[in-house]
Amino acid sequence: MSNQVPEDGTRLPLMEEFYTIQGEGYHTGTAAYFIRLGGCDVGCHWCDVKESWDASIHPLTAADAIIENAKRYPAKTVVITGGEPLIYNLDYLTKGLHAAGIKTFIETSGAYPLSGEWDWICLSPKKFKAPRKDVLDAAGELKVIVFNKSDFAWGEEYAQLVGPNCRLYLQPEWSKSKEMTPSIIDYVKENPKWDISLQTHKFLNIP
Repeated sequence: MSNQVPEDGTRLPLMEEFYTIQGEGYHTGTAAYFIRLGGCDVGCHWCDVKESWDASIHPLTAADAIIENAKRYPAKTVVITGGEPLIYNLDYLTKGLHAAGIKTFIETSGAYPLSGEWDWICLSPKKFKAPRKDVLDAAGELKVIVFNKSDFAWGEEYAQLVGPNCRLYLQPEWSKSKEMTPSIIDYVKENPKWDISLQTHKFLNIP
């Protein structure tokens, strides 16, 4: 983590922020304001936002300014993503969003300690850095990206570790979707505790 980022989270490396429709997982199809923070050392080879990895190239932005921007939009829901947002202390940002009447959702690999106040936690674990127990316990949604057929068994391991009410999703990795989607369909029909998540925003051609 960059030494410039204050430990209290009052300034954060902001890669981008935009108002759109949530494209995947439990909240698919709902309007939300996305806040993408720079910085990630998990390093998934299929990551579609590799430009988010280097926090130093993204401007340190006042959390108060991010909150003010989020308040301008009709949907009172924010999704904080990355990169890996839990590299940073998100207490200040999420408290400010809650004070403004905005719900807080996060998308995380779970590899770092949980900070912040969350209305929804989407855990998308990665093979290179295992998620922590505090995030596994708190997750409302487990989203497993399926790149090859071995990912089904890998996802089942994490399905045993999340809470009993956690929603379970299998999502084809975009570049392998034509190859893996038929296998996911078959798997979910045999294992109906899982649901299918698709990156609908890519079909809709929106961010």
